[in-house]
Amino acid sequence: MTSTISPTSLSPTSRQIWNRSRGLLLALVILLAAGVTLAVLRSGDQHGRLDPRSADRSGSRAVAELLTSGGVSVEVATTLDEAATRSGSDTTLLVTDPDLLTPHQQRVLRAAIAPSAGRTVLLAPGTPSVGTLAPGVRTVAPVPVSARSPRCALPAATRAGRADLGGERYVTDALDSDACYPTDGVASLLRLGEAGAGDMILLGSPDVLLNDRLGHEGNASLALQLLGSRPHLVWYLPSLSDPSAADGRDSAEDGGGSDFLDLIPSGWLWGTFQLFLAAVLAAVWRARRLGPLVAERLPVATRASEAAEGRARLYRRTNARDHAASALRSAARERLASLLGVPPKEAHAPETLLPPVSARIPSTALDPTSLLFGPAPADDSALIRLADQLDALEREVRTS
Repeated sequence: MTSTISPTSLSPTSRQIWNRSRGLLLALVILLAAGVTLAVLRSGDQHGRLDPRSADRSGSRAVAELLTSGGVSVEVATTLDEAATRSGSDTTLLVTDPDLLTPHQQRVLRAAIAPSAGRTVLLAPGTPSVGTLAPGVRTVAPVPVSARSPRCALPAATRAGRADLGGERYVTDALDSDACYPTDGVASLLRLGEAGAGDMILLGSPDVLLNDRLGHEGNASLALQLLGSRPHLVWYLPSLSDPSAADGRDSAEDGGGSDFLDLIPSGWLWGTFQLFLAAVLAAVWRARRLGPLVAERLPVATRASEAAEGRARLYRRTNARDHAASALRSAARERLASLLGVPPKEAHAPETLLPPVSARIPSTALDPTSLLFGPAPADDSALIRLADQLDALEREVRTS
């Protein structure tokens, strides 16, 4: 009976590739859709954030209208030059996002407000800006925003009472200072006296100025007192489009060019890290499927002789006489080692296996060295002759 062996391809088919990758592709699509949705939603929420002209929930038109009705003129500044030139002793300068300012902008702003003898209010300044704009102040880990009591002697805070404060927290060793609305003893509102009879106020969170939070607790009272102490209010909205942001990046006073990462907004860096983390988690998820091999029952029983014949046909088809001879010699060496008491791990070492084999067949014409460790056969006849001689050598050892 003639046996036919059909070739089996180990390469995955296109259907198998699709079945394996569709889960990952679906996860990527969901992640992308979620990112786009969040970006759209957040862009809508952030439109006009802390802008005194915006009536959005996150805008600040309500407090600006109250200040205007109380006789305080409110001017909007969108560039550093406008904010610096308008500051003075009769002016309150409000900076809505100090951390968005470059180090050069921070130094210019600090040089403008230090001698002005006015009031400066910084909303949620963090580590990137506190060191330059408020020397001697250190930031502490932020806390959630909630209604807190003032617990200080600052008149504006004591009159306002409880207010929605939190966020960044500040510590200073300055004597002329007031630390209000503390959490675990660390203030969320810090007032610093300036050398020119002015002062600076650091608010850990801007929530007291938002339209949707102005009517809560004493937020309105606190906002009006902090921003209405002078007849003029300059509402500075920093932006990346400010020409001074680009002018100062490579200035000589910076000691050379700035690092490339300084040019990238912090949100993009955080988003890149999130994508990297998602890729690592996806890789771990996929790698967990590559567990140990599981033995499966074959659909049909295959005789050992048939498997050997099939492998022999594969060797013959590729003219792999060297592999066939190596397999025959390796099996013969292992069987002889078990007959002669040689350890299995030394069965393939000539200096260990050949002496006992030669001692058992001293008078035979077979050469154990060439049979067990010789070169590959030159043709099929030599391969057949090698197999017969290996069988003969094994019989000699068994019968001796």
